Amino acid sequence: MRRILTLLPLPLVAAVAVQHRAVLVAGFGHLASAQWPWLLVAAGATCLTWVAAAVTRQGAVVDRLPALRLLVTQFAAGSANHLLPSGLGAGAVNLRFMTVCGLPPARSSAAVALYLLAESVARVGLLAALLVAFPHALRVDSLLPNGTALPLLAALSGAAVLALTLLALVRRLRTPVLTFVRTALGEARTVHTRPARAFALWGGSLAFPALQAAGLAAVGTALGLPVPPWHMALAYLAATVAVALIPTPGGLGSVEAALIVALVAAGAPAALATAVVLAYRIITVWVPLLPGALTLGALVRLKVI
Repeated sequence: MRRILTLLPLPLVAAVAVQHRAVLVAGFGHLASAQWPWLLVAAGATCLTWVAAAVTRQGAVVDRLPALRLLVTQFAAGSANHLLPSGLGAGAVNLRFMTVCGLPPARSSAAVALYLLAESVARVGLLAALLVAFPHALRVDSLLPNGTALPLLAALSGAAVLALTLLALVRRLRTPVLTFVRTALGEARTVHTRPARAFALWGGSLAFPALQAAGLAAVGTALGLPVPPWHMALAYLAATVAVALIPTPGGLGSVEAALIVALVAAGAPAALATAVVLAYRIITVWVPLLPGALTLGALVRLKVI
């Protein structure tokens, strides 16, 4: 069984690559005409996102995790995240890693939830800060098609009401959920009594989306996109906050579309915005995908996860 799990990521990578082969061809074509120093900046920012993720994961638990294995696990988790519905791959890999490190499943799950909450709050906070600093950077009315804002808000509100109703009426569902919430709140309180852990949690959570946005700005600069870097960063954060509601594997497809729309809303020509997004996704997703999948298989074989 472990041998099968070791080899499973490879056919998944092949299947995803075949499905998106047009994107790969176009993306590599655009990279050929880019300014390479800025592409190296984008690649460096991408590598630093794994460091930021490792710092945040450590900040989400009081127990000390093995630093090198934690970092390597974040690299592997990135590939898992692009092969499974968004967020599930990385969450499952990190949940298994912490369990192998000796954390009880309840605390491991609470740490994953705390990480996701901190990263979401930091991403939305950065977006709000940039919107205040650059209020005219995005044409917000062009981000959503006409007439879709209210239906989307209604759908989200309906989903929230349905979830609360199920929790109130179904005891078998309510009991484990409330138990998990109590465990998660206790873990969060404990983490915030340790300044070093709290700083790692929130510092890493802020650094992660900031580095992602910096990567897009670097690629845009490399391809001569006529949009200020801060505006490109704002477009990235707006697009990724919006696309978080769409559970596709790693956001494949939905992220590209949202980023193109956001860059156009920031004033970029549509054709050049498309080229920037395709090149950016090549650097951040497709280049690390195969080595990340091989690392994931190695970690399974070595029983790190």
